[in-house]
Amino acid sequence: MKWEVAKSRGNVINEIRDFFKYKNVIEVETPSLSMGTVTDPYLEAFSTEYNYLNNSDINQSQQLYLQTSPEFHMKRLLASGYGCIFQICKAFRHEDSGRHHNPEFTLLEWYRLGFDQHDLIKEVDELLTTVLKCSQSEKISYQELFIKFVSVDPLTASFTELYNVIKLYDKADDWLYDSNDCDLLLQFIFSEIIEVNIGKISPCFVYNFPIAQASLAKQCTEDMRVAQRFECYFKGIELANGFNELTDADTQVERFEQDNQKRKRLGLTIKEIDKNFVDALQYGLPQCAGVALGIDRLMMIALDKSAIDQIISFPIDHA
Repeated sequence: MKWEVAKSRGNVINEIRDFFKYKNVIEVETPSLSMGTVTDPYLEAFSTEYNYLNNSDINQSQQLYLQTSPEFHMKRLLASGYGCIFQICKAFRHEDSGRHHNPEFTLLEWYRLGFDQHDLIKEVDELLTTVLKCSQSEKISYQELFIKFVSVDPLTASFTELYNVIKLYDKADDWLYDSNDCDLLLQFIFSEIIEVNIGKISPCFVYNFPIAQASLAKQCTEDMRVAQRFECYFKGIELANGFNELTDADTQVERFEQDNQKRKRLGLTIKEIDKNFVDALQYGLPQCAGVALGIDRLMMIALDKSAIDQIISFPIDHA
């Protein structure tokens, strides 16, 4: 990253902090290392070993995880009595690096008490127009998006109907057919066919994702097939992922267990459910909405760069 880019990046970070200072949202810090991690089948965390926990044998190591996001810790703070909070921090995901991703990246995450997903969409939109000087966003439901671009209803379509869409776009492959997984096909259609068509001129918020794709979000009361989750796309980049947060501990544990069942079917390692996080939910998480926004991806748009390695100091290949 060039010096001029570094200065511009710093100015954007200051602008983000000013945005939250004006709204009286307080900056916090949470650990990068944790004894718990996510169960999401499509996220993998880095892990390490630690030998010095209290009341443990120095020769017996404890597995710790680098956090894929600060979400669990920030919700634990909310459950303990904190008000509205934000954080700019490093997050880590064991994924291939590329034009839009580095395995170590910078994340902005914030939580607003009393908000639902639509309240938070408005605030994310406000932040984007402040930082990017872009026009106001468009908003469309997940269901409407599929009907508009591929002429199928994602909430009722069969596996065959979804696979026929993929064949129509000449993207069929044996691994997709052999999966026999409607949710996997939906995610493939979204990322490979639909995503390139949205958010070209202004940010596009997609809301009300299928419940199977939103294990940490509240179910919609109007349609039990979907959850109150949203994502934001702009100029070919997925920028943000937010929820009206699930606050019921028992339902959350069920969702985590469903994640692990899917992990087992996919031949992935089953992850132990984060007890500290579940304990916090049982103590009581207030009504809130939260969102994670990729700072590095935001910088790509703000500074008109084509790849993430142009706006970070040391990409993984040079770390």
